Amino acid sequence: MALKTRIQEDVKSAMRARDQKRLTALRLMTAAIKQIEVDTRTELDDQAVLGVLDKMVKQRRESLQQYQRAGRDDLAAQEQYELDLLSPYLPEALSDDEVADLIKQAVAETGASTIRDMGAVMNKLRGEVQGRADMKAVSSAVKAQLSA
Repeated sequence: MALKTRIQEDVKSAMRARDQKRLTALRLMTAAIKQIEVDTRTELDDQAVLGVLDKMVKQRRESLQQYQRAGRDDLAAQEQYELDLLSPYLPEALSDDEVADLIKQAVAETGASTIRDMGAVMNKLRGEVQGRADMKAVSSAVKAQLSA
């Protein structure tokens, strides 16, 4: 089942169960997906939906940290709930060793040797790593490997 379809089915089941908190969070996900589809005038495939969900997870993590620092436990709890709800839709996270192996493989396949080749390596990795690892950390690791 397509990821977008699975989310829509979960919205329907939350409506039937009258689970308002879950329904609100799921509707945020569908709204973000729909917004991208309207903006680009295309139907998003699973990879693009993963990109949207990955961005939402990143936003939630940043907000959670800010709310915890500010002592806003009520808002932090809501962000944590949304993070927990987003997690099942994302593929299993990659370990640091797996990411390092994928980076070495991508560098070898693209023939990258300098920092100027970083874009090619990141394009190669994006499909394999999207939603499974923090892209900022992957970018830093690629940069370190190409600088060495």
